[in-house]
Amino acid sequence: MTGSFSSPSEARASSSPSVSSESHTHNALLQVIKRTGQAAPFDDRKIAMAVTKAFLAVEGQSASGSPRVRDSVEKLVKDIVARLRRRSPEGGSVHIEEIQDLVELGLMRGGFHKVARAYVLYREEHARQRAPAPSEQSGETHPDINVKFADGSEAPLNMGRLRTVISDACADLDGVSEEKVLQGALKNLYNGVKHKDVNAALVMAARPLIEEEPNYSYVCARLLLDGLREESLSYLNIAASATEGEMAELYPTAFRAIVERCVEHELLSPELLKFDLERLGAALKPERDRQLTYLGLQTLYDRYFIHWRETRLELPQAFFMRVAMGLSVQEDDPNARAIEFYDLLSSFDYMCSTPTLFNAGTNRPQLSSCYLTTVPDDLEGIYGAIKDNALLSKWAGGLGNDWTPVRSLGSHIKGTNGKSQGVVPFLKVVNDTAVAVNQGGKRKGAVCAYLESWHLDIEEFLELRKNTGDERRRTHDMNSANWIPDLFMKRVFEDKEWTLFSPSDAPDLHDLYGSAFEARYTHYESLVESGAITLFKKVPAQNLWRKMLSMLFETGHPWVTFKDPCNLRSPQQHVGVVHSSNLCTEITLNTSQDEIAVCNLGSVNLVNHIRNGEIDHDRLRNTVYTAVRMLDNVIDINYYAVPQARNANLRHRPVGMGLMGFQDALYKLGLPYSSVEAVRFADQSMELISYFAITASSNLAKERGRYETYEGSLWDQGVLPIDSLDRLEQERGAEFCTLDRGHSLDWAPVRELVKKQGMRNSNVMAIAPTATISNIVGVSQSIEPTYQNLFVKSNLSGEFTVINPWLVQELKARDLWDSVMVNDLKYFDGSVAQIDRIPEDVKQLFLTAFEIDPRWLVEAASRRQKWIDQGQSLNLYMAEPSGKKLDNLYKLAWSRGLKTTYYLRSLGATQMEKISSGASQSDNAKPDVDDTENQEPQPKFCSILDPDCEACQ
Repeated sequence: MTGSFSSPSEARASSSPSVSSESHTHNALLQVIKRTGQAAPFDDRKIAMAVTKAFLAVEGQSASGSPRVRDSVEKLVKDIVARLRRRSPEGGSVHIEEIQDLVELGLMRGGFHKVARAYVLYREEHARQRAPAPSEQSGETHPDINVKFADGSEAPLNMGRLRTVISDACADLDGVSEEKVLQGALKNLYNGVKHKDVNAALVMAARPLIEEEPNYSYVCARLLLDGLREESLSYLNIAASATEGEMAELYPTAFRAIVERCVEHELLSPELLKFDLERLGAALKPERDRQLTYLGLQTLYDRYFIHWRETRLELPQAFFMRVAMGLSVQEDDPNARAIEFYDLLSSFDYMCSTPTLFNAGTNRPQLSSCYLTTVPDDLEGIYGAIKDNALLSKWAGGLGNDWTPVRSLGSHIKGTNGKSQGVVPFLKVVNDTAVAVNQGGKRKGAVCAYLESWHLDIEEFLELRKNTGDERRRTHDMNSANWIPDLFMKRVFEDKEWTLFSPSDAPDLHDLYGSAFEARYTHYESLVESGAITLFKKVPAQNLWRKMLSMLFETGHPWVTFKDPCNLRSPQQHVGVVHSSNLCTEITLNTSQDEIAVCNLGSVNLVNHIRNGEIDHDRLRNTVYTAVRMLDNVIDINYYAVPQARNANLRHRPVGMGLMGFQDALYKLGLPYSSVEAVRFADQSMELISYFAITASSNLAKERGRYETYEGSLWDQGVLPIDSLDRLEQERGAEFCTLDRGHSLDWAPVRELVKKQGMRNSNVMAIAPTATISNIVGVSQSIEPTYQNLFVKSNLSGEFTVINPWLVQELKARDLWDSVMVNDLKYFDGSVAQIDRIPEDVKQLFLTAFEIDPRWLVEAASRRQKWIDQGQSLNLYMAEPSGKKLDNLYKLAWSRGLKTTYYLRSLGATQMEKISSGASQSDNAKPDVDDTENQEPQPKFCSILDPDCEACQ
């Protein structure tokens, strides 16, 4: 609530309930005595503004036009004015505190207890900010330490300001010690220390304390923020530095200066100057800076905030408002929408994907996350596709390439009368291009190549990431994925042969799926038998499947993705074919030589929508409605590096709204990930998101028009994602499907709405990894289980201690949190399974990713998949991989109707030894699936200890 109510600039910038002219004239006879002792005319409109803002702070921006709020505010204001009239019928003076007391009393009497509480907290916070810091006022300095400034001058270390900054950083946080931070910082300071290093010493003093108390992460963030404020404000000539309390007044001024200076430096678009910067600055909520963790703020500082010659210009709330402005430039009322979008982003209820955060409001707003391309079978087309990769990667897009049309090794080349070298040599070029052209200089370039399982080069494709063999046929920096048709999986189950073809001999298989693919594939097999096709290879389907799985856990690639469910359940099958997924396997969009599929991503923070032990439907609805609007705006605002991407995006308008904080939501609800209840929650939460997202897109269609290719789509046929399961079962065969079709909502109104209004977007949902944006928000990634309860995370911003705050909270509640517990967690790599004094129910709740039977992950994912029109990035964790376990797991994923899977994560030997001596996977409850498995020799496997793909988000 800090700084939200009574700023004069806010009063001018916002609309307030009307007050009669008669009462306003009478009020002019009163004088308000400010805290400075100055007198000013009484203006009841300021009371109306303060109370309205209090309501909006509690109930959200959606309440701004509510007649109930308007009437309540007007009644309260009239009551306060009447009381003042009775008290001073002839005029006089009243102190500002008395007026605020009357406001507080009026809210309580009116039954608005939450609003009253927010108002009380606002008053207390501002009282704290106004209180002078005695040490700073006294000018206390350190007798032995001088600080050297950039201009060469020196001055004694200002201990007063040091204490004030630390006090601000520790305020309102339990379990932290100002003195610990101060003494730790003084140990790292010395005579002649550079001014810029003083802030670094403060941060470094607090960092090691995070492992014993998670709240020190917020302390670190606030200390880092003090340095950021100094960096930005001094460059903008606003102030040499500023405390948190001073920022309540400085933020609006700083915001305007940031936008103007960034436009001047050609870092932001001049379009942003058309906004009412005073109004937007007044809408900023400085107190939301306090939500950021150290990892979150450091990530923003290093990679997201706009900078000029290595000086960061943006501050957190200015950053979120800049993104909001960039997404609202084409709205009918851009200022109001910018405030709405800002409020959603800065609350952390929802977060845009990384490209949107990077580029919104800039001169080249490349806001999209993923691009999917199909590579044609000619030299010009192949190198054109590689050029497209470079251009798209330059502007921060992740890439998925469909290489199936390219003829195989040994195929005849008519133009030269020679033989083709196949797909692999070209993939080497793709690999090196991804390394050479990173994403805007801000993160590594990333691409994934897809190949269908009938392609004659598939066996060599499987070995691309091996560390042995011909290096000219290896791609160590590129991802790869199998695009597997259902017929192959049936042949695996039935232990039959599988035939490999060159696409030059069987070109139409690329565009076929379901029963049509089966018919054509068997036709080509008959041509082999008759001798009409001579370039082929027959292999036992099980042997090829085993090699796929073997390479998966030996090298981490290729990933396992399924062609038929992606196409049979695609709303857009009437206009094209899904030939691949994207870099992170959650996007399933059509591609062709004329269209590069584009997806625009963002994620709902699920844990923020848990209230009183259940999902807050109203809050989730409001979040999703605004989020879908923001995602749809991306399509029209977006900068397209290649014309095929623009063509596809404007025709189909796909977006991909996902979620993050799923594991946190389970913690908040007290549900172990490996439980039937967690699977049920995955089902119900995704159903709600799907319900609201489809409704939101349909409402946008009414407002803005349907997407161009709507006619003939599954939406147009009245087939929603949940309904498309019928098509999958019909085409695949019921004996190969074990699909859940349960629901908890009444979908009839949504079907009727779509029938009447259509859809604005061809696709609406996709669950991306959220590796980086979840760091910013400070929640668990996507749908991931907790990796470890205590570990050191490494990314492009450095190394960060990450400790599970939910675990610490639970152990504190049971009086079990102490230094011994910290050491035990370190020894057991963040696992609680072997710590004897931790109760069993706590152990089950805080099982880590490798302690959860991976089939629970598949079960939860299958329940989500029935509601999603695209896919989900699903990492699978297996502590002790074996051929049989992998075979069962991925067959289960296919039979449950999953469209794609992502990384297979496994442990190194040291970590495995510690886990196996404690609670093994077999000790945990298992889903209701076939549990038969043989103990086989353990093969080599991929050891990726920190699952952080930062390519999509």
